[in-house]
Amino acid sequence: MRLLIVEDEKRLALSLARGLTAEGYAVDVVHDGREGLHQASEGTYDLVILDIMLPGLNGYRVCAALRAAGHDVPILMLTAKDGEYDEAEGLDTGADDYLTKPFSYVVLVARVKALLRRRGQGAGASPVHMHGDLKVDTAARRVFLDEDEIALTAKEFSVLEQLVLRAGEVVSKSEILEHVWDFAYDGDPNIVEVYVSTLRRKLRAGLIRTVRGAGYRLDTSP
Repeated sequence: MRLLIVEDEKRLALSLARGLTAEGYAVDVVHDGREGLHQASEGTYDLVILDIMLPGLNGYRVCAALRAAGHDVPILMLTAKDGEYDEAEGLDTGADDYLTKPFSYVVLVARVKALLRRRGQGAGASPVHMHGDLKVDTAARRVFLDEDEIALTAKEFSVLEQLVLRAGEVVSKSEILEHVWDFAYDGDPNIVEVYVSTLRRKLRAGLIRTVRGAGYRLDTSP
């Protein structure tokens, strides 16, 4: 999943980016409200972590502008303020959740996962995906094949997750790159092929099909 952090406290932004990258997310960071609005409008993000007190445009205005433009990306607002009025204002502009500084990193990760789960699967839906002998738990980030747990790296899991969430559909290499690697990645796009090859070796060769010229498809046949 690809996340955007809009936070002007650079040390905090860097700390969050490092932690969330270690969790397996692709993370982009900007430090200005106007740049954040542009990036969120132009990029393909699964979630935006948005500070309220920002230079350029504050978080309320960024959130309101995104919603007015029809963007439904989940937004988790961060602020040093507290009080019911601030929370109500943030939620009224279209934010999905609200976290007051200082906050626990563990709590932030839990909120991020909950919002992504709600977006990807619908409220109340199970995060466990079953496809024949393959079981993928996107909440716990665990993979089982024939009841045996398969150890995957964070990036391997993220690539597999993109295919699982669109099982049966063709997912292009560029779509996987957009969601698993951040916009600063300027390496070889064939890195996706490397990870797909590794997944085939760890799981089963025929599980991920190559659709020539189009991308990859998770085989959903029993």
